Amino acid sequence: MDERINDAINAFANGLPVCVFDSEFREGETDLLFSGAKITEENIRQLRKECGGLLFLAIGSEIGEMFGLPYLQDLYDEPMLNETYPLLQKLSTNDLQYDSKSAFTLSINHRNTYTGITDTDRCLTTKRFTELSNELLKINSDKKNAMWKLGLEFRTPGHIPVCLEQKGGLETREGHTELAVTLARLAKVPPVVIGAEMLQPNGDAALSVEEAKKWAKERGILFLTGDEIKQIFKEGR
Repeated sequence: MDERINDAINAFANGLPVCVFDSEFREGETDLLFSGAKITEENIRQLRKECGGLLFLAIGSEIGEMFGLPYLQDLYDEPMLNETYPLLQKLSTNDLQYDSKSAFTLSINHRNTYTGITDTDRCLTTKRFTELSNELLKINSDKKNAMWKLGLEFRTPGHIPVCLEQKGGLETREGHTELAVTLARLAKVPPVVIGAEMLQPNGDAALSVEEAKKWAKERGILFLTGDEIKQIFKEGR
């Protein structure tokens, strides 16, 4: 494996951030990513102040299945829900230019947060969701118990939007959600990743890949492309 790629995976495993550019053929965006297991308030502050995009939580499909999390797109297209709330059908996500389906599932707050939006609150929500997911995966929890445990500690809607990996990961979808979760698995940390898209200072467009690489280099943050992660995924680490 290329030494730089190996260094990036090891850095991520140790709680350091990694920049990941997806592809010019998708969103054309670079995301700054941190392991949910290692997250700190300072990391949340960096995502909020230096990236400009949405803070989101990318989670593995096994976690989504364990908790019974629905894709919002599927939920909003549900006929019975459309009958009660017909506006949902009018707002259906059927025109994405970079993909066929959105990865968003529910948004969450930990029940011990106040508004949920502060750096402290979002750190707690992220860290505890990661811990709980990992605890339940280790005991191979059934869905009923997992849903009960999740409901004891978390509420929705919240201030951490969650994106759910497509089942099959990079074999079925090549979005930032799948890239982030794959990076976590390569780093042997729980498949829960907090990140944000990097925008130009004026917010009018994504930060170009050249600018993102320069930004990362100035801060000593390692930079990976989606193609590099996909290649390592195919080869196996």
